Amino acid sequence: MDKIYLDNAATTPLAEEVIDAMVNVMKVNYGNPSSTHSLGQEAKILIENVRREVADYLHVSPSEIIFTSCGTESNNMIIKSCINHLGVERIITSPMEHKCVAETVLDMKKRKGIEVVYLRPDHKGDFNINELEELLKASEKKTLVSLIHANNEIGNLLDIKKVAKICKENGALFHSDTVQSMAHMELDFSEIPLDFASCSAHKFHGPKGSGFAFVRKSSGLKGIITGGPQERALRAGTENVCGIVGLGKALELSLKNMTEYATHIKAIKNYTVERLSAEIEGVKFNGRSAEDDKSLYTVLSVLLPFKDPMIGLKLDMKGIAISQGSACSSGASKPSMVMMMILDEEEMQDSTPLRVSFSHLTTREEIDSLVTALKEIAASFKIENTNVSHR
Repeated sequence: MDKIYLDNAATTPLAEEVIDAMVNVMKVNYGNPSSTHSLGQEAKILIENVRREVADYLHVSPSEIIFTSCGTESNNMIIKSCINHLGVERIITSPMEHKCVAETVLDMKKRKGIEVVYLRPDHKGDFNINELEELLKASEKKTLVSLIHANNEIGNLLDIKKVAKICKENGALFHSDTVQSMAHMELDFSEIPLDFASCSAHKFHGPKGSGFAFVRKSSGLKGIITGGPQERALRAGTENVCGIVGLGKALELSLKNMTEYATHIKAIKNYTVERLSAEIEGVKFNGRSAEDDKSLYTVLSVLLPFKDPMIGLKLDMKGIAISQGSACSSGASKPSMVMMMILDEEEMQDSTPLRVSFSHLTTREEIDSLVTALKEIAASFKIENTNVSHR
């Protein structure tokens, strides 16, 4: 059975060109980048070439790009170092963050006693930016604001330029988890005065185990992994050369084809909304995910009008790989924090969330298969309910 893959927000399949580039590095450029001989320096040049490519994309200095293993490591490094080295006493964040941010913040609250303030979203998953400004003006504590750019479950986009401006005006540091949006949209950090951001290559057809942190030079951030001078002494350890090259190749392909990919994926997403609305009576869409201008085009959060905690398994048995939410929470027995924040009690009890996430490889035929499968599952619920009512 051919698999239909609709879980691209969790990870994307590796592009063939990325695989080829990585294999070539493993065969030819196996030197340690810290070694002074030619094999080592050749590997070092490859890393620096990718660093410049990333910096050019974000319109920043190459020295502000620090290669890591993933977005989780980048977010951990940034948040923990802000508290341990920059004197941050308070974090303003939200219940809508990825677990790597949410749990790191709670860990710092427990270990360091920092104050944590949460911006509460409305039923659409939006924040009141005026509330953020009021919170920043209300305290003289050194503050880090950490808010996700594109929500990994409902796709809502934060106005990071506006938030960054407010933070700068009020002397706060601003960190944004940009894992879902990186390489899927234009980002100009010379125009967006944020201090920190994060990236994972596997979200745009690059390899797992390779990512980077953007660290503004003026921030004064220090590393939390010690033991060597690699990555401007912010991240000790021998660099993952083939992973970094894979990240660079994936970024190159994403930027080269961004307009084409985005046009295709937006059309697929709109088609999915149309088909589900037409075929599944009572279906809804969570947050802003069905709104083109207010959500990331790769993510659609669906609310099915029946309760089925086994929906993911049932679809998998039909050859469809999909998620009910964040991959990091997929094994949880209770709804994600994001869903608990935006759904009311009745929706939580009687509905099933489903995250459909797309790539440029997704086809209309695959969406048709998803809709057919969901109609079959919905029909089985109607039959069961009818039988129950006749007893």
